Amino acid sequence: MAIELPDARTLSDEVLQALRLRALRGCELGLSETDVAELLGVARETVSRWWSAYISGGVEALPDERSGRPVGSGRTLADEQAGHIQELLNANTPHQLGIAAPLWNRRAVRDLIHQEYGIAMPIRTVGEYLKRWGYTAKRPGRHSKDQDPEEVRQFLEETYPEIARRAQEEDAEIHWCDETGVAADEYPSLGYAPKGQPATKEVPNSHIRVNLISTITNAGAVYFMTSKDTVDATLFILFLEGLLQVTTKKVFLIVDRLGAHVAKEVDAWVAEHADRIEVFDLPRYAPERNPVEYLNDDLKGQVNAEGLPDTKDQLESHIRQFMLRLMQLPQHVIAYFQHPCVQYAAGT
Repeated sequence: MAIELPDARTLSDEVLQALRLRALRGCELGLSETDVAELLGVARETVSRWWSAYISGGVEALPDERSGRPVGSGRTLADEQAGHIQELLNANTPHQLGIAAPLWNRRAVRDLIHQEYGIAMPIRTVGEYLKRWGYTAKRPGRHSKDQDPEEVRQFLEETYPEIARRAQEEDAEIHWCDETGVAADEYPSLGYAPKGQPATKEVPNSHIRVNLISTITNAGAVYFMTSKDTVDATLFILFLEGLLQVTTKKVFLIVDRLGAHVAKEVDAWVAEHADRIEVFDLPRYAPERNPVEYLNDDLKGQVNAEGLPDTKDQLESHIRQFMLRLMQLPQHVIAYFQHPCVQYAAGT
C-alpha cells in the first residue's frame, strides 16, 4: 500500500525549511534530484532549484518563498459553491431536488452541480470533491416512502420516553422484537478472483429458508426461537410463552405491526398475561428504528460464513450456532444500539 504524503504547500515554514535541508543532504549523498523529489513528495524542478541556489550561495541562498499554485486555487468550485452543494446533499434526497437518481452517487452529485451552477464536471472530479468533503461510499439504508415523519417523531420524543419511564418505575425489562427469514444461499460478502473473471459460489436450492424470532435488550440480553414454518399468530404466542419462562421481570415488548403481532389471538393472550407483558408498536414503515434489525443484518452476513447449507436442518443449525454465540457476547448486542437510528434506545 503506497503511503500518501501531505501536499508540501500545506506545510509550515519551519517544516518546509527542514524539507529543503533534507533535499540538499540527499543530493550531497549522491541521490538523483528525481529520487529526492519522489522521497520528499515535491516536484523535481523544486529540488533542482534548491540545489542550484545552494551550490551558488550556500544555505543562506535557499529561496524561502513558496512555489506552485496555492492549495485550492484552480478548483472548479469556489468555496462558497462547494459549501452550498454540501448543504443540499445533507438536507435533501436527489428526488427532492429534481435529480433522477435513487440516492446520492457521483453521477447524481455531478447532475446537481450542473443544475446549480451550469458546470459540467467529470465524474472522476466529482469523486475527488466528495472525498475532500469527507463523504464515503456506503451501503444504503432502506427508508420507506410511506413512513410518516410525525409518527416517528411522536414515538421518539413521546411514546418511547414514556415506555422507558414506566419500565424504570415498574422494574420492567424492555425487549425489542422482530422476525427475519434466512436463506441457504445467504452470504453477501465479496470474493476474490483473477482480473477479468467473476467470483462465483455454488448455491443450494434457493427455497431452503428458516425463520428466526428474537428479542434483545439494551443491557445485552438475547432470546430467540427458530422455525422452519412461516411465523403466524400461533408461533408468535409460543415464542412469547417461552420468553416469559426465561424472564423474571415484567416485559415491555416493542414490535412492528406484522400481521402475526396484531392478530386477535395475540391480543387476547397478551390481555390474559397483562401482569407479565405489555406490547407496544413501532411507527409504521420504520424498521430502522428497531435495534433487532441490526442483529438481523449481522446474522445474514455471518450465518453461512463456514459454508452454504444443503438442508433446512443445516441452515437452522447455522442460525442457532450464531445466536447461541451471541448470547455469550452482551457487549456485541449492546453495540447494535449504537447505530444512529436506534441510539434513542441505548442504555444510559
